[in-house]
Amino acid sequence: MLPHTHSLNGIMDSKSGKIGVVMFPWLAHGHISPFLELAKKLTTRNFHIYFCSTPANLVSIKQKLYPKYSFSIELVELHLPHLPELPPHYHTTNGLPPHLMDTLKAAFDMASAAFSHILKALKPNLLIYDFLQPWAPSLALQQKIPAVEFLCTSATMMSFLNHFLKNPGIKFPFPSIYLHDHEVGDFIYLLESSANNIESKDPVRACGERSSNIVLIKTTGEMEGKYIDYLSFLMDKKIVPVGPLVPEPIKEYGEETKIIKWLNTKERSSVVFVSFGSEYFLSKEDMNEIAYGLELSKVNFIWVVRFPLGGNSKLDEELPDGFVERIGERGMVVEGWAPQIKILENWSIGGFVSHCGWSSVMESIKFGVPIIALPMHLDQPLNARLVEELGVGVEVYRDKNGRIERKELERTIKYVMEEENGEVLRMKTNEFRDKMRNKGDEEIDVVVAELVKLYRKVQIN
Repeated sequence: MLPHTHSLNGIMDSKSGKIGVVMFPWLAHGHISPFLELAKKLTTRNFHIYFCSTPANLVSIKQKLYPKYSFSIELVELHLPHLPELPPHYHTTNGLPPHLMDTLKAAFDMASAAFSHILKALKPNLLIYDFLQPWAPSLALQQKIPAVEFLCTSATMMSFLNHFLKNPGIKFPFPSIYLHDHEVGDFIYLLESSANNIESKDPVRACGERSSNIVLIKTTGEMEGKYIDYLSFLMDKKIVPVGPLVPEPIKEYGEETKIIKWLNTKERSSVVFVSFGSEYFLSKEDMNEIAYGLELSKVNFIWVVRFPLGGNSKLDEELPDGFVERIGERGMVVEGWAPQIKILENWSIGGFVSHCGWSSVMESIKFGVPIIALPMHLDQPLNARLVEELGVGVEVYRDKNGRIERKELERTIKYVMEEENGEVLRMKTNEFRDKMRNKGDEEIDVVVAELVKLYRKVQIN
């Protein structure tokens, strides 16, 4: 068991004088990170947080909390059932082989009884939960605990999804947001991926319906105002933006020092950062096209490459023959982990070749870096269209079958990095960056007011 982590033996009620909140994200890093950042914000406003996830996830986030948050954020272990094909180190999407994703979702649903026990032991005042576990708010409401959904995805994506669910066959009312034919199947998978949920055949909608009057979402009104309004109409809930929730950079050593030193040798806005998130793994074909696209662009780059845990992939075997030697000092290929926020805030970065995961979009805008959008799956294509609509990036065109083409990647990188159009993108990105900075924690103040109102309403009743 982790230090400062509850096993729930003899646990006490929430801390005296503070509002006790259980925060319960889905098991993906892209969801855990925003939940954790929101938790940190709430601890400065008289909330005590119980952060619930599997031990595999809690190990990785413990270092981000202690010692500063050791008394205000307590880690609570959720144990999934033992399945032969899903050992405990796979109780997270980070490094999970793609073929085990459905198994992980099934195991997560099977842990509902364990989660019910956690709620009974903790007796929190509120539950903040994610969008794939409708059983969580149901269990909370059975114990008279108000439950609030927190969406870590864009309002654009969630309004598109809810429109699709409620108005099948009717076009989305905002024509700049759409899916290509080759992206539709993947979007359907997103809707159906939890169809075997133990409680609901439509978990996304059920999660929204069970939220107490409000739904929190990781975004800003400046970026997504019309999509927030439309989502509120579709869900019949008040949608409350929580802001970008970009983490503060953590001081690291070793590989980070090497990367930052290399970046510091480059000219201002001369380097492209290339990363497709912590949980997407490129095919060999895509990796080749990206490698050749970077090589043809003649632009400085730093590229983060990841492989599934326990796999047999080797970096030198996956890249084109002679690639590393040909690019020389112009490029750096990093396997596994890189300090994304530290890289994006470095003055040498001029563009971000990104899969358009929502946290990556927010981080790129927060540091004024235009996006070269290369979405891979799920919500990412919709986020990429939003990036273009906002004027903070340009999408890389694929062929009609959805394949990446090296020449298109080369062209788009040059467009952002070397031409006058790139300056226009930078100016627009900086506008949004400045708006984010000037607002500070205004959104969090509204979130706190809504949560306190909900808490007091329950106390009165």
